[in-house]
Amino acid sequence: MARFLRPLLWGTTYTRLLHLWVPMLFVSVWLFIDSTRPWVPALMLIPLGLIPAVRRGEGVQARFMLAPGERSGEDTAFSVAPSAGRRDRWRTVLWLEARMLLSVATSMVTVWLPMFAVDLTRAALGYWPSNDPVVRLLDPHWSCALLVPVPLLALYGAVVGLGELTTALARRLLGPSPTERLAALEERTEQLLERNRIARELHDSIGHALTVAVVQAGAARAADDPTFTGRALVAIEETGRAALEDLERVLGVLREAQRPVSSRPTLTDADRLLESARISGAKVDAEVTGPLETVPGPVSREGYRILQESLTNVLRHAGSVPVRIRIEVKDGALALEVRNPLPDGITGPGRGSGLRGIRERAALLGGSARTGPHQGDWQVHAELPLG
Repeated sequence: MARFLRPLLWGTTYTRLLHLWVPMLFVSVWLFIDSTRPWVPALMLIPLGLIPAVRRGEGVQARFMLAPGERSGEDTAFSVAPSAGRRDRWRTVLWLEARMLLSVATSMVTVWLPMFAVDLTRAALGYWPSNDPVVRLLDPHWSCALLVPVPLLALYGAVVGLGELTTALARRLLGPSPTERLAALEERTEQLLERNRIARELHDSIGHALTVAVVQAGAARAADDPTFTGRALVAIEETGRAALEDLERVLGVLREAQRPVSSRPTLTDADRLLESARISGAKVDAEVTGPLETVPGPVSREGYRILQESLTNVLRHAGSVPVRIRIEVKDGALALEVRNPLPDGITGPGRGSGLRGIRERAALLGGSARTGPHQGDWQVHAELPLG
């Protein structure tokens, strides 16, 4: 019984009832003007539904009144965009006509059934009912009180049922068109790609800074040399400051969806990466060929991150070893290669999240990346198209 009466406690039940009552207000005004032609309001809905903006208004009403619990950003049951084509406009017309009919039915049951219950109560008290043709078939008697719950239960069922029917019909007629569904899917895909990019940014930037800090601190402790310790602390400070700037930039992207990315470091800022690696003990041999400043921003930024992750892996897994870096801009492509002596115990291609991120960055730009052992060295080789 409690489950049966549960819709009485739902706010949705009453917002749907209000949604069904609204069109009847306009019908009542028209009937007050001209009661001989009640079909005119339904006829007027046809040109009204063909206006593109009407679909947006009906979608907003449906979202807030028919399904108020589904107003999250993921809700796609009701379209809140103007009609995009002829099919959407005629679906809006059909919805307006159906809403009008359901409104008339709702008004009739919410007026007649309560009046029926009142007439049954009067008959149970011994008063002759007014003009209700059904109750007039009964003699005024206390037994009429037994019939009072019948119209009330019918009213309850009609209100809940009409609300559910209206919501189902709205989902069908005011739901997003295939074009809108495709646009929503593309937007969702863009959001997932952006989140993935931010995760890679945090991994590469913060991971590099922590690796440098750990290596420098360990080297300073082992050297037990005040001069070397001072240089190590300076390197840790500079790397930490750069990591904080990267973190602030990434958090800014999270706060502001349209925040520009032009402030992200590019390959023209690679000197600080190389200097950081040298201070950490790596013997870096870098060679740059071609006009690096002409590389497009997206390619240069991703190239910087690939180089950063490659140096982080060298410091983390190989330590103070010779590192050969080759950056070449030629034939419409950027080639980046980082090689170092193969650490002991590494016999196959890398499967870490950082190496996977390198391959993902290259693939998103239409390029390719190889990571793993090559001719006795550990190699990261990426080729990124400039177009």
